[in-house]
Amino acid sequence: MYRVFTESGEVLAEVSGKMRHNALHREDYPAVGDWVVLSVRQDEQRATIHAVLPRRSKFSRKVAGQVTEEQIVATNVDTVFLVTALNLDFNVRRIERYLVLAWESGANPVIVLSKADLCADAEEKAAEVKAVAVGVPIHIISSAENRGLADLASYIAPGQTVALLGSSGVGKSTLVNRIYGEEILETGDIRHGDDKGKHTTTHRELLALPGGGILIDTPGMRELQLWDASEGLSTSFQDIETLSDDCYFQDCQHNNEPNCAVKQALQDGTLAQERFDSYLKLQKELAYLARKEDKSLQAAEKAKWKKIHQTAKKQFNRF
Repeated sequence: MYRVFTESGEVLAEVSGKMRHNALHREDYPAVGDWVVLSVRQDEQRATIHAVLPRRSKFSRKVAGQVTEEQIVATNVDTVFLVTALNLDFNVRRIERYLVLAWESGANPVIVLSKADLCADAEEKAAEVKAVAVGVPIHIISSAENRGLADLASYIAPGQTVALLGSSGVGKSTLVNRIYGEEILETGDIRHGDDKGKHTTTHRELLALPGGGILIDTPGMRELQLWDASEGLSTSFQDIETLSDDCYFQDCQHNNEPNCAVKQALQDGTLAQERFDSYLKLQKELAYLARKEDKSLQAAEKAKWKKIHQTAKKQFNRF
């Protein structure tokens, strides 16, 4: 079942039998943020979804576990707030991973460093993030102190959709409440001992703001596996890609090749070893995923034609 906003209010909806029959993958079903074609039964406050309109942006990740399948987190998003807490949960490598998928989605990433009231060196940590997120806006906020929240308002203008992404307990739900102006979402305190927050949001939800903007709140995602993000990788690690262009060999692997611009940058300190290691790790992850996805696509294509042949056989036998 889906909860859908319509011109006559909220209704509960389910996909039509035809749409379900034609769907081959999870991405063929509606996701949070989608515009859909539906028929409404006003007397029941129920509806049937017949189609999903083309998506102009799509934030996806690989589903958790061993299955090679896409999970759409949010669609038709203009801006992605990548929320990271400035307490002990702060992790630059995780921010890099989020940036890769944010750039790939087609939306504009904005990094929101939350819980500044719990951090004594917020500016120093913001400088660390700036070094790996060239050109991406960075905002330091504290929902507890209402610090920096006004700077986020411009991203949530009427007609604009913003999705909040981040690990559990970084303050996404609290931030939504502050932006909305009411306590509309449940929030939780941080755990003692590791500064990590409690997992309070359990599903993705689209919220229409009184001012006309739209927020999409998402559950915390500590396990964020990449999905089809080669372009996002190139954009997020543009500094390394630019260095690679200056290597003597076009297919330089940055190992033992002579006149390697990347190796030189690592030696003189202009490129951090941790950032290069992160780039290699994400690159290998995408290559491995591509190999598994190719096998999955072959299996899906085989299943599709099997379904077509079974349907045709039933129709033939009917006559």
